[in-house]
Amino acid sequence: MTAKDIAAVATSVRCLTMDAVEKAKSGHPGLPMGCAELGAMLYGEILKHDPADPRWIDRDRFVLSAGHGCMLLYSLLHLAGYDVSLDDLRNFRQLGSKTPGHPEWGVTPGVEATAGPLGQGLGNAAGMAIAERMLAARFNTAKHTVVDHHTFVLVGDGDMMEGVGYEAASLAGHLGLGKLIVFYDSNRITIEGSTDLAFSEDVLKRYQGFGWRTFSGSMYDPESIRRLVAEARQPADRPAFILLESTIAKGAPNAEGTAGAHGAPLGTEEVKAAKRALGVPEDAAFHVAPEARAYFASRRDAWRRRREEWQAVFDAWSRENPGLAAEWRSTFAAGSPDLSAVAFPAFKAGEALATRAASGKILNAVAKAVPGLVGGSADLAPSNNTHLKDMGDFTRATPAGRNFHFGVREHGMGAVVNGMAYHGGLRPFCATFMVFSDYMRGAVRVAAIAKLPVIYVFTHDSIFVGEDGPTHEPVEHLAALRAIPNVQVLRPADAEETEAAWRMALGRTDGPTVLALSRQNLAVFTKHEARWRETIQRGAYVARDCGGAPDTVIVATGSEVGVALAAADLLADRKVRVVSMMCRERFMAQDRSFREALVPPGARRVVIEAGTSFGWASPFDDGTLVVSIDRFGESGPWQKLAERFGITAAALAERIRSR
Repeated sequence: MTAKDIAAVATSVRCLTMDAVEKAKSGHPGLPMGCAELGAMLYGEILKHDPADPRWIDRDRFVLSAGHGCMLLYSLLHLAGYDVSLDDLRNFRQLGSKTPGHPEWGVTPGVEATAGPLGQGLGNAAGMAIAERMLAARFNTAKHTVVDHHTFVLVGDGDMMEGVGYEAASLAGHLGLGKLIVFYDSNRITIEGSTDLAFSEDVLKRYQGFGWRTFSGSMYDPESIRRLVAEARQPADRPAFILLESTIAKGAPNAEGTAGAHGAPLGTEEVKAAKRALGVPEDAAFHVAPEARAYFASRRDAWRRRREEWQAVFDAWSRENPGLAAEWRSTFAAGSPDLSAVAFPAFKAGEALATRAASGKILNAVAKAVPGLVGGSADLAPSNNTHLKDMGDFTRATPAGRNFHFGVREHGMGAVVNGMAYHGGLRPFCATFMVFSDYMRGAVRVAAIAKLPVIYVFTHDSIFVGEDGPTHEPVEHLAALRAIPNVQVLRPADAEETEAAWRMALGRTDGPTVLALSRQNLAVFTKHEARWRETIQRGAYVARDCGGAPDTVIVATGSEVGVALAAADLLADRKVRVVSMMCRERFMAQDRSFREALVPPGARRVVIEAGTSFGWASPFDDGTLVVSIDRFGESGPWQKLAERFGITAAALAERIRSR
């Protein structure tokens, strides 16, 4: 790009941003205007991409972690030729538009990640870089390179302050993700004013401590940016961090450099003044410089040729490596993985093992047949039972390994696995104790919004953690996870249900799944329904029935199903049905006839779950007896805790008799 090309594109970005935010009466003009030159260079010459094929597998990824500045991205996507029209820009932040208030993956062509919660995008980018390295190690050959791209991310001061950014950057430095390049828009402004109010650390030294290569320059020196990017692109075993000094709302005569320009329209008069300063007619709405359009039009053939050259290499690689090509097709195939070849372990009635242990056996069986299944734990793999045996660890030296060691970094782990899912070619899972799902809730929520099929293995799912006490005993966490829309929460009652849960998790492609698994052993029980494996797909099934219509129905989840079954034995003089409800939300999504067939409205309804009662009135009615724990736990052997909190067969039977 010539200096004139960069100036034309940057001016267009500034004008489009000001007008879109002004028309919407809402938005963040400061970052797009401050970073317009960098954006022009990214989409004009730095990125390997092709707007004609936004999902080209070997494209460079660009993540706008500072997602509030999304008009920078939308403007550049429009100018570069992605399917983002001028009318889409005019509809910025309007209901149903392609240009929502923060970038959303799957809504806008060219957007690589749902961004906005600060720091998340940096973690996503680290996950994308991990995916690139793993897939390159798996598929590249001495003769053909089919995976070779970089991940770029633009962060702001807020990304530097949020803890998730620290976690992700520390992990990226440890892993030596040499194809991860971060641009830091250092404008020294936050909503409340200067960053000096709360932030004074030396960011470059911090990243040096993380093990990154660090560089610095000016946002408005194209030759310097070219030089820094070229150096950052050089083969290396460390990621690159490029600090660029900038001015928020650059080009707005009275607003630039001010906190007010961060998140509010500039105002009609300031927009006019800015356009005059930029040499644009003040009444030219949504102005695009003809030179900017001409420049991007001139680039399209080169972008197409580069993609076609890659396709030719890929085709030659496919012919010479049919086994790898078949694995590639399987790995990148849309939809859920084929489980027909999985040799699932067999579990016998009466066999007692924790569902976390059963999950470990099932996970290893699935991993042998599904090569894209990868993941790890936040330093808890021996407890979570998530280690993939004989499949190696992902490290700097062994990038083909399928086990990840995330360290004690739950929030960063959540953001990283989201990035792996965004990238494509992998089906990631991650694990920790359920009580620490609080630490990664932000990432889980974004996965639900973006409909990412991430699998969360959350073990030690109740007060039956025992001796570790209330800090480690989840009580409100099942309710909290169920409260997030589009999160599928599965709490299996025994090893057989755990297999069904893994099948349901892997079969889901439109959102994340939580597997809530027990620490304590649970006996495999004989199911009443012969076709229970089919019925459980609807959320619940009859685990034990009585002759004729039941007068009492006990609905239980997870480890409490065993308690309910034992209580039914103590209530032999009554007609008791036990329903195992592995997924309350799936059950509630069924038609009324199915729900009432399992839980007849005329029967006495009892719910038992070793967690808070929150949410258990809605499946039935206010007359339901809910046996729950609406307080924090205590430290002691889990059996004693069961007695203390009334989560035993005898206590449950007594509660039912006393009604």
